[in-house]
Amino acid sequence: MIGYINRYNFNQNKWKHLINEYLFSRLIDQSQSSINNVRVTSLFAVLFVAMTCVTILHSVSEKVLLTLKNIEPDTTVRVLKEKLVSSDKKYKFDRISLRLEPRGVMLANTSRLNEVVGSEKLSNVCLYYKDLGPQVSWSTVFYLEYAGPLVIYSLVFAGIPLNILGSMKHHDRLHWIFFLCYTGHFAKRLLETRFIHRFSHATMPLMNFVRNCAYYWLFAFAIAYFTNHPLYSVAYFGCPQICTGLGLFLVGEIGNFCCHIALRNLRPAGSTVRKMPRPVASNPPTFLFNFVACPNYTYEVLSWIGFTIMTQSLPAALFTLFGFATMAQWARKKLRAYRKEFESCPKGLKAIVPFIY
Repeated sequence: MIGYINRYNFNQNKWKHLINEYLFSRLIDQSQSSINNVRVTSLFAVLFVAMTCVTILHSVSEKVLLTLKNIEPDTTVRVLKEKLVSSDKKYKFDRISLRLEPRGVMLANTSRLNEVVGSEKLSNVCLYYKDLGPQVSWSTVFYLEYAGPLVIYSLVFAGIPLNILGSMKHHDRLHWIFFLCYTGHFAKRLLETRFIHRFSHATMPLMNFVRNCAYYWLFAFAIAYFTNHPLYSVAYFGCPQICTGLGLFLVGEIGNFCCHIALRNLRPAGSTVRKMPRPVASNPPTFLFNFVACPNYTYEVLSWIGFTIMTQSLPAALFTLFGFATMAQWARKKLRAYRKEFESCPKGLKAIVPFIY
């Protein structure tokens, strides 16, 4: 009887053990299935995010111009422009502006979709197209912008047209200094355009080109008219004021040229590579890269401050003021871009004026 009971208990324990093993194996299977489901879901989510759909609409009519499917999130705006051009030959690459809103800011060619669009909108992106109109190459822009002042000042210096300036029998040494400084500045710019500058943008809108030329050419005539007029009077403080202005002008010109050389060496020929500008030991004027993002602009403004002091000219002062305001905006944009793009950008770096702005 006792043996029977022991066998019964043994069999009962055995069945309990088998049942427990079965239940445990089922639990493991269910857990593994859940894990697999999570993996599949995650993989699907990744694939879903990667399959971005981009729709390009006209900024005015909002007509759909092109729909692109299965676009990678890190696709650049340049690639999207190229796809738009390949879809219809009427689109010209340099005239295309893509933006997130019909009246929004134009996206840079190097911008990526996942950088400019929030993750919640990345699956279906809408971009707006605007035709920038006729374009002019940057080299042409610079040549005409800078050749104009050189020619205009030279003509006025020569007394042409005589009915405006009156008869000028001779030029004294001071007028020759003004002439050499002004025309030398723009001759330097022309030579830099030919041999030094490497452009990150291919073209400029035609209307901007006309506006820029008007700015340079009209100021060139005003400055030349004032400084070469028969009734022109020399600087109030005489030789000390003229020498101070001339010294500042020459320092600014040399510093500007040296910074342009340093910036050129940052970008390999034929590329749009961007690097954080830093001082060059063999190029002393570039020490200002420690303090401002655009020392070439700083030196440029210094040149025109010197020219204004030297000539004591109101048109030159206005040209300097407007030039500084424009270059300060450009420098501020570059500083923001440097801080966003380069971790090595110094925190205390200013835009154009050391320690101030």
